[in-house]
Amino acid sequence: MRDRTIFFEKGPRAVILFHAFTSTPNDVRSLARALERADYTVYAPTLSGHGTEDPDDIFNYGIEDWKRDGEKAYSFLKEKGYNEIATFGLSLGGIVATHLMLTQDVKAAGTFSSPVMDNGKNRVPENFMIWYEQVKMNAGFSREQIAGLKTASEPKLEMILNGLNTFVKTMVPQYPNETGMVFIAQGGDDEMINPHQSGEYRDALTNATVDFHWYEEAPHVITTGQFGKQLQIDLLTFLSTLEWDGGNT
Repeated sequence: MRDRTIFFEKGPRAVILFHAFTSTPNDVRSLARALERADYTVYAPTLSGHGTEDPDDIFNYGIEDWKRDGEKAYSFLKEKGYNEIATFGLSLGGIVATHLMLTQDVKAAGTFSSPVMDNGKNRVPENFMIWYEQVKMNAGFSREQIAGLKTASEPKLEMILNGLNTFVKTMVPQYPNETGMVFIAQGGDDEMINPHQSGEYRDALTNATVDFHWYEEAPHVITTGQFGKQLQIDLLTFLSTLEWDGGNT
């Protein structure tokens, strides 16, 4: 499978978009196009272990790798000469974007349906196994083979998710220290994570300027479809309020 990394070079204002767990930058392609049309340079890398033919590849990586992917994305734009960078992400991507917010000099940051609070209870394992089984079926594996593969994959998935939650716990105490601009978007019908943790995240950012958006009937993936269109408008409005050194178009 080809690398689906997106890089649209346009104006001097740069935005990094990170995709969700088990997915690819296709999650954020329409959002990236909307930003490009508004004269933003957009970079959306493929996270390690994602976008390949074999779903088992994802088990070779974890949050430490995805943090490094985020740091490399930031460095990539810096080396390209972009000095003003905002970063956002969907679900897992939001965790990576939040890590950059806390460790790098970013113009702004934000999350779309991201479990960036201590939120151990979610439906990620069940949804992962549905995805995993479908990919294996499409690859021609029998139901018996898939059953064995799923059993073998369960502890590997648990290790990845435990690592993610442990890392998120280290970020939570830092949220009150954040003084920047933060965008939070959450769907009320999120089938993957507890949607109300987004409000907890907003409330934890006691010294930041937060732009909070709740899409009552939206699912977990709010970057596509009808809700994706509204998200584009809301994010572009948020970005237009930032004091970019290069000025706004």
